[in-house]
Amino acid sequence: MADTVSIFVEKLSNLVLQEAFLFGQVEGQVKLLRDELKWMRLFLKDADSQSLYNEKIKLWVEQIRNVTHDAEDVIDEFILDMDRRQLRLNTLKFLKCLPTCVGFADKLPFIHELDGRVKEINIRIERIMANRSKYGLEALMASSSSSTTDQVVAHKEKWAQVVEGSDVVGIEDGTEVVTQMLMKGELRRAVVSIVGMGGLGKTTLAKKVYNHSDVKQHFDCHAWVYVSQEFKAREILLGIAFCVMPLSDEEKKEVKEMEAAVLGRKVREYLKEKKYLVAMDDVWSREVWSSLRSYLPEAKDGSKVLITTRNEEIALHATSQEEIARTSLNSEEEIAQHANSQALIYRLRIMNNDESWQLLLKKTFGNRSTSGILTPELEELGKNIVAKCKGLPLAIVVVGGLLSTKEKTRSSWEKVLASIDWHLSQGPESCREILALSYHDLPYYLKSCFLYCGIFPEDSEIETSKLIQLWLAEGFIQRRGKEPLEDIAEDHLYELIHRSMIQVAARKIDGRVTSCRIHDLLRDLAISEARDARLFEVHENIDVAFPTSVRRLSIHQHLINNNISQHLHNSRLRSLIFFTEPFERKSWKSLQEHIKLLTVLDLGSTNDDYIVPEEIGELVHLKFLHIRGGKRVTLPSSIDRLVNLQSFDLGGNDCYIPHTIWKLQQLRHLNCPCGEISSQFKLSKCVNGYLGVEKLTNLQTLDLLPGSWLEGDGLGKLTQLKELNLDGWLNPHLKKGFFECIANLTALRTLSLRHFESYEKETLLNHLRLKRWKKVIEEKTLIPGLMSFSHHTYLYEVVLVGKLELPEEIEFYPPNLLKLGLSSCELKNDPMFILEKLPKLKVLRLSYMSYVGKKLVCSSGGFLQLQSLVLGNLFSLEELIVEEGALPHLKTLQIESCNRMEKLPRGLLQLKNLEKVEPKFMFDRLIEEFEETKGED
Repeated sequence: MADTVSIFVEKLSNLVLQEAFLFGQVEGQVKLLRDELKWMRLFLKDADSQSLYNEKIKLWVEQIRNVTHDAEDVIDEFILDMDRRQLRLNTLKFLKCLPTCVGFADKLPFIHELDGRVKEINIRIERIMANRSKYGLEALMASSSSSTTDQVVAHKEKWAQVVEGSDVVGIEDGTEVVTQMLMKGELRRAVVSIVGMGGLGKTTLAKKVYNHSDVKQHFDCHAWVYVSQEFKAREILLGIAFCVMPLSDEEKKEVKEMEAAVLGRKVREYLKEKKYLVAMDDVWSREVWSSLRSYLPEAKDGSKVLITTRNEEIALHATSQEEIARTSLNSEEEIAQHANSQALIYRLRIMNNDESWQLLLKKTFGNRSTSGILTPELEELGKNIVAKCKGLPLAIVVVGGLLSTKEKTRSSWEKVLASIDWHLSQGPESCREILALSYHDLPYYLKSCFLYCGIFPEDSEIETSKLIQLWLAEGFIQRRGKEPLEDIAEDHLYELIHRSMIQVAARKIDGRVTSCRIHDLLRDLAISEARDARLFEVHENIDVAFPTSVRRLSIHQHLINNNISQHLHNSRLRSLIFFTEPFERKSWKSLQEHIKLLTVLDLGSTNDDYIVPEEIGELVHLKFLHIRGGKRVTLPSSIDRLVNLQSFDLGGNDCYIPHTIWKLQQLRHLNCPCGEISSQFKLSKCVNGYLGVEKLTNLQTLDLLPGSWLEGDGLGKLTQLKELNLDGWLNPHLKKGFFECIANLTALRTLSLRHFESYEKETLLNHLRLKRWKKVIEEKTLIPGLMSFSHHTYLYEVVLVGKLELPEEIEFYPPNLLKLGLSSCELKNDPMFILEKLPKLKVLRLSYMSYVGKKLVCSSGGFLQLQSLVLGNLFSLEELIVEEGALPHLKTLQIESCNRMEKLPRGLLQLKNLEKVEPKFMFDRLIEEFEETKGED
């Protein structure tokens, strides 16, 4: 809750410093408001944690939250009025008919209104602060939390639903049992179920079995799909298709367009001659198996379906459905008895004391030795703590995450033991109270960040770049000196991961997290806490009979008749996020009239063209605007009024972007890979002055089609740029200046240049060859921007598509390069001779026509750090040679559509760390040779 005050205090401080001229005579009242809120923020640090236990404190905190929201609305409405006034004055100035006295007279009514409203807010704050003493709140807050244990138990709800843990240690003795269930001989397809309450580790056990080497070899193909409560048969079929079927990019697009029935028939046709394993994780209803079973054929002996569920009735139903198809059993009792006799249901058990203790040690200390740290006193306390978790793995994981942040002292662990006592008094089903304990232990700066994860749909994989941009737009990230806000937010993300509040779903090659997940119960906890704090609401959870004044709204399900009209008349709404199709065009008028203070607008995904109305320009407070999917997005000229916009994402939509986008100087992320910037006409120059990319000095992500906007050295001035993606043809006359600009961008982390074709032979790497630079240095001639990639110390990923020549000098390359992708380069000389010398390279992808020679040689002592090598569509390649001592750490080798390769790569079997070899679309004899070689070492 305190973040509400902190966010607004910082916002108000910035306004007072940067835009004091707006407030005029009201500046004194605004400063008084800011100072009072600063005092409130200090008291709230104690009051917020105690509000859980005491209704008086809870009411006081709620009053502070409400007055803070009201104050923010007053200030933002004033700024909006001033923006509209300024737009009107600018129009009059353009017509050269504005009297000098009009400006002040036009502003005066707004000033008087602001003065009255801010005074009213300050009086309310004074009364709220006086209530601390009047109602004895100071004494209540000073009391020890241990004395409120009975109150805590009385005020805590008992939650029966518990999170499924993808990061929870599994039950070891179940692995062999379920493995045998899957591999035992069956005449036809069979369903194997793992059943148990949430948090017991069903998913983890299923994953261990699914990835077991014996299971992998037993089945021809495998698929893992998440189900969740919001069950959609088509999405599950799509997941199965992508797992089992070798699809080209074009075929994937076609499959995505298919209706469920057509897609189901395609899956069934492919699987009918296969022995397959399909794992469906977290099944919530009988309809899942009933609607999918007809698309999973029974023709091949021994195929299996593995499901995890919290409801044993669902497991019995799935198994009995198979038995009904094979026998003449009729009664439910006979079906249930027969299903049980088949022993195809594994019921997960509670962990024993030894397992629980080992899991606690792992989560508390990680891989560190406990020698000298875990004293007998701490061990006794730790075992008392773990005993109170009653064998529930998730409870142990959360408590272990809590202990990992505490000092390894007796007093610190005693406090943890005392504080979790009441949480566990209702038995294992009260695990959510354990999660609540971890939430309340979070620092203030992490609470809103964690709660905000609840806006995403259940079981969704959360893109961390989007999450971080949302945190920034909402104001959750407070400055720390001159450190970039994105870096601070990333630290917050890692801290939440370390505390076991969110889990890693995927990482980049440099170890940074690209996507994350939040457990079901943690998501439930976030939604519940966010509702109490009035942080956000999920649309389907709102009781329409008692509508609340929602401040942030997340919409997950398709809305019948766009049933959000009641919320589009809520003047308090600041964030509107769709995870389905956006609302209809006619609803934009409501945004203009009622939701004029919107800060975040995510229009979700659409499969149709989308025309953004002129009304978008009214949302001057907007900081985050995303439109994903679809075909083409049309943007209005009013987009240039969104002067506070920080994140603008059009995904893969074709888009014509007005050149006045360069006026949006607060932009930090511009992601429009198919966006074309319009040319700047003379009349526009006269009105707006010169506009170019160099105006966006805060930009950190830039993904656009190349165009005339690259003329000059503007790009080279974006010194904070961390990610640059340009996909399209670059005019030859732009190249020299462009490449010199690239050399200036030393903060880059990733660089992707695709399809840079020209009528000239000179290319990026040719133009910047080290020999040429030496010549420039010897002649003591300074060419601005011409410098080596050796200065790009943060650049770890480079993707280049187009004709080029690789320089032989290793000094040319980024010193910390981890991932390199080349395509359409048409290299004639073996590039391995050069690339194998890059000291930190871990991933190398040589794709379509990147090399046109016949032989690639990895020499002895080369590629000392490489872990993944991908060779694809090298149509001239006949042989890959791996000399002894090369590629010592290679784990995966993928060779795809290299059709002239007829022999196994020489030296392959000497690679001790090789785990995975994938030949795709190759000669049958070569694939057979790979299969015969499997398991030799």
